[in-house]
Amino acid sequence: MSKPVIGIIGGSGVYDLDGLTDTRWENVTSPFGAPSDEVLRGRLGDADMVFLPRHGRGHRISPSDINYRANIDILKRAGVTDIISLSACGSFEERLAPGTFVIVDQFIDRTFAREKSFFGTGLVAHVSMAEPVCSRLGDALAASANELGIDVVRGGTYLAMEGPQFSSRAESELYRQWGCQVIGMTNMPEAKLAREADICYTTVAMVTDFDCWHPDHENVDVTAVIAVLTGNGDKARSLVKTVAPKLSARNQTCTAGCHHALDNALITAPEMRDPELIAKLDAIAGRVL
Repeated sequence: MSKPVIGIIGGSGVYDLDGLTDTRWENVTSPFGAPSDEVLRGRLGDADMVFLPRHGRGHRISPSDINYRANIDILKRAGVTDIISLSACGSFEERLAPGTFVIVDQFIDRTFAREKSFFGTGLVAHVSMAEPVCSRLGDALAASANELGIDVVRGGTYLAMEGPQFSSRAESELYRQWGCQVIGMTNMPEAKLAREADICYTTVAMVTDFDCWHPDHENVDVTAVIAVLTGNGDKARSLVKTVAPKLSARNQTCTAGCHHALDNALITAPEMRDPELIAKLDAIAGRVL
């Protein structure tokens, strides 16, 4: 059990985190390549914080081009134990209007052009994704959002699409039939990699639009999305300031089991494991290797 360090991954519209003290941008390198940006270290009261802009400062990186493995790896190397992913998304339900926050509890992964695991040939591992997010973090975020008067929904399924184009109307209607609540481009494989890294992870999906299924709203475009992003970003930063002190007070390992996801995941016989891959996994899987 280490002292909690709260990691914030900022999505579209959240490129910084104000209110921190003792701040410094720090370059953390990864054997998995270049991450999206440096990390911003700081403190929020008694909480140790690490912030990473998912698309890089200035929104330079497309969802398909984000190095998700490097991003999670450097957060692990920075000591992060709990990740809050702030992510813009589209809505599939009338009740989830722009400005609503959804604390996601399930994912459907429709991405296809991304590296989705730290493991592979030479060292195979299978982690459970039955419960892909940390319920402890989700509960704390929902309670804090209610305290702030933010329109929040606890629970929902996030459809991760490849992008960078938005959905066709046929796709949007299909995903609604599947029972999804929101759609975005970035939380997969992010959630899978956080689980492989033994890091608690949860998503705050911030609704910006109704995708393109809604007959009474115009089809989604960047101009409309940006108009909502500013307000969502302000609410997200307030939410982080409120929830961080609660999370930093944890004095035991995660009760949801996130910090032990790798306990029974490795399947490759020890004598057959690739030494080069083992070396790359020093931060991610060093605890079980």
